[in-house]
Amino acid sequence: MLARPNRLTRGADYKAVVRRGRRCAAAHTVSYVSARAEAVTAPPRFGFIVSKKVGTAVVRNTVRRRLKAVCAEAVGTVRPGTDVVIRALPGSANAAYSELRAEISRCLARSAA
Repeated sequence: MLARPNRLTRGADYKAVVRRGRRCAAAHTVSYVSARAEAVTAPPRFGFIVSKKVGTAVVRNTVRRRLKAVCAEAVGTVRPGTDVVIRALPGSANAAYSELRAEISRCLARSAA
């Protein structure tokens, strides 16, 4: 579970990360990573976009919980002051947890370089 300081909560923050962030596409997700200049010591924050195209409410919530668990594991490896938005694609409903974890880890490592 992601702690409150590690979550994006405002729509304006989501919009800023998606517009200005570095994009990393994978088979089941699209990740956007952006560094906050004013908050170098702030913890990394994560946000999730799971549209109705992914599936029913039960499926969307399952996908969101899986993505949150992946990010909770990776929070220690992400640079402080970084905002990450992960958009789930329709194929993520059938993806295994290990596939999602590999995609997110690859994108986070790629954006940190």
